[in-house]
Amino acid sequence: MSAVPPASRDPWLDNVKMVLVTLVVVGHAIGLVEATAGSHWVYDFIYLWHIPAFVFVSGYLSKSFEWDRRRMKSLLYTLAIPYLLFEPALFYYRREVVGEDVTGPLWLEPHWTMWYLVVLLMWRLVTPILKRHWLFLPLSVIVSLVGGIWDTEALMIPRFLGLLPFFVLGLHLKPRHLAHLDDVWVKVAAVPVLVGIGVMALYTDTWAESALLWYDTGYSEIPIDNEFVFQTRLTVMMVGLLGAFAAISLVPRRSLGWFTTMGTATMVVYLFHGFVIKTFKALGWPDFTASYPTAGLVLTILGAIGLALLLASPPVRRVLEPFTDPLGWLESRRRTRTGKAPTSA
Repeated sequence: MSAVPPASRDPWLDNVKMVLVTLVVVGHAIGLVEATAGSHWVYDFIYLWHIPAFVFVSGYLSKSFEWDRRRMKSLLYTLAIPYLLFEPALFYYRREVVGEDVTGPLWLEPHWTMWYLVVLLMWRLVTPILKRHWLFLPLSVIVSLVGGIWDTEALMIPRFLGLLPFFVLGLHLKPRHLAHLDDVWVKVAAVPVLVGIGVMALYTDTWAESALLWYDTGYSEIPIDNEFVFQTRLTVMMVGLLGAFAAISLVPRRSLGWFTTMGTATMVVYLFHGFVIKTFKALGWPDFTASYPTAGLVLTILGAIGLALLLASPPVRRVLEPFTDPLGWLESRRRTRTGKAPTSA
């Protein structure tokens, strides 16, 4: 594997993807240290903006999707099949190895980290419609606000609807728009914006609820008066958008060598990090962090960052990547043996 990404790739986007998937690992790992001081603040700070940022980038990278044979095949290989394989794998690992009391029908109700695969698949399927006109952007905001009424875990429809505006925004913003994130004044403003969000995260339970940050909980389950819950959801969305743009504006635009290359392995990180985190839970890591709160929180965050980098490293990636796209890997091996070049796009 080359030390730098191909010239056709935007190194900034790969840097952003690696930063965001690392925060996914950190956010999930903090679930092991719920009893430690500061863990709730770190968790709320991350979740106020990093899921919106991740969804926005997914939308931005989905611009070219159409209902043609090549892209539908890619959707099947890279999202549908990994979901069908990893959903039961993680479910039974948590239940049989870790001893967690996980329930619910497989595939119909995505478990833990697997929700993003099926929701992204559904967003991609409607992309050719959503990208046709900018009016779908304000419409998606209305859909998001109303979507909180839907109280179901089936296919994570609440998240599909709730996070839709960030995906649609990614579809409609062009490179010239994102180029403004490199302006000096934007980078200068990004720091106080993130500091302000950090302060807001200290008081999440006074102006919102952590459940609103996940976009998967119906309004009926959130202890906020009906006349304020829509306004609160809208506020959370606005904070998420500001935080997302502030954070990604601070990510370097140039190639960072090995780190940028790791940004092409985010699916490996996403699909496998849950198994490692749950293994640490089974080994008693939460008990250790309860006894040593500060050290436990710091070590958990550093360990999560190290885990993301390890999973994305070329040696580990080469071993694990065939499991994330088994049919694509088999086709690649077949082409290599026969000497047949891949079909051009």
